Amino acid sequence: MWNGAWVYIVTNKKEGTLYTGVTSELPNRIMQHKEKLYPNSFSARYNCDKLVYYNAYDSIEEAIAREKQIKAGSRQKKIDLIESMNPDWQDLYDSIKDWSVS
Repeated sequence: MWNGAWVYIVTNKKEGTLYTGVTSELPNRIMQHKEKLYPNSFSARYNCDKLVYYNAYDSIEEAIAREKQIKAGSRQKKIDLIESMNPDWQDLYDSIKDWSVS
């Protein structure tokens, strides 16, 4: 069983509002954003439900440290990070939605 975690970025449109998060269950967490499970959250208020970046880490502690580093960086650094993986800002949810958690 993998005990790692994911850092991810969701947006509402290309170069729009960005939300950076961390989770141990990426497909489930992105579905929560899409369904606006927490309607008063930042991501729901700004309609951030398009997965544009993700990266795996071996531990939740490592992922949280990276999330903090990304959040502390400039907007341009976030854009560069997204474009290094996803230059067209496509919604990557379809590529991860069937991942099983085990």
